[in-house]
This record gives sequence, C-alpha cells and structure tokens, in this order.
Amino acid sequence: MKKVIYPIFACAILISSLAFTVSSVEYKISDSHSIAFKSKDPSGSFKEMKGTIKFDEGDLEGSKFDLTIAVSSINTGNGMMQKKAQTEEWFHASKYPNVTFSSTKIEKSGDSYKITGNFKMKGVSKSLTIPMSVDKSGSNLTFTGKFKINRMDFKVGKKSDAVPDVMEVVYSIPTTKK
Repeated sequence: MKKVIYPIFACAILISSLAFTVSSVEYKISDSHSIAFKSKDPSGSFKEMKGTIKFDEGDLEGSKFDLTIAVSSINTGNGMMQKKAQTEEWFHASKYPNVTFSSTKIEKSGDSYKITGNFKMKGVSKSLTIPMSVDKSGSNLTFTGKFKINRMDFKVGKKSDAVPDVMEVVYSIPTTKK
C-alpha cells in the first residue's frame, strides 16, 4: 500500500505546485526606447539597447530586467564630443563596450516600483536602485523613470568644472508582449 500512496502523494504535490506557479511574462524592447542623460553640459542619449524583460506585477520575485546599452551608440549632437566619449578617459568603449543593468529585486512602492540591481559601467559595478513607473496599453507595457548617477563613481571622465559629476538619466522603454 505504501508503494502506491507515495507516488500518488508526490504527483499531487507536483500538480498543486504547478497550478499555483505564476510565471512572469517576457516582453520585447521596442526600437522606440529612449535612454537620455541630462546636465547643464553635456546632454545626450544612447540609441542602442537590448536585453530581456520579464515582468508581472503579481510575481515581482519572478520578474527580471537584464539590459545592455551600447556605449558606441552615444549621441550628444556633437560629433567631436561623441568621439571623445569613446576614449579611454571617458567610457573607454574599446575595452568596455557596454553599460549593463541586471535586476536583483523589484518592489512595489505606492503606484510605482523600485528596481534594485547591478549597474556596470566602465568596468565598475555598483548596486543601484532605480524608480520605475509602468504604463499599460493592452498587453504592451512602457517602463519609465528618472534617476541620478555620479559619473565619478564609475571613473567616467575626470573631475572638472566644465562637466558636472552628477547626471540625470531619463528613460522610456516601450515593450510588446512576446
């Protein structure tokens, strides 16, 4: 009798766990995304971003953001400034071609969210918490927010009166459900 009960009991546990598992939905990043940085001078944006976004407001623990921004896609509106941004002093694009963010925790905060994760730029990795709002349009989502980042924490450029240390980053990431 025990030989029959154990397999039945194990199957029942497996079936009940599958029935209550919530799976985060995967989203494709739209080409119309925007990652802009602003200061008195310089300001600009990054045009190329890729990655995976899995998000379900009912399953924040299973939700995940893994994003990669190509440093070579920087656009400041000034060709010389864009070229200088690629140099060893600034982003050192030949050695560190990407800025990355990989979430470790997502929390609800009122009507919005806080995403904590590993932010890596120019070989320096730091934990960063980024505020995020989510706008729904049918099954599509747009993630938006803004935060400040100190470029000196990531050894981007040198201390200067001409370029502020703290930059504001404003993002909008429209997505479509996969």
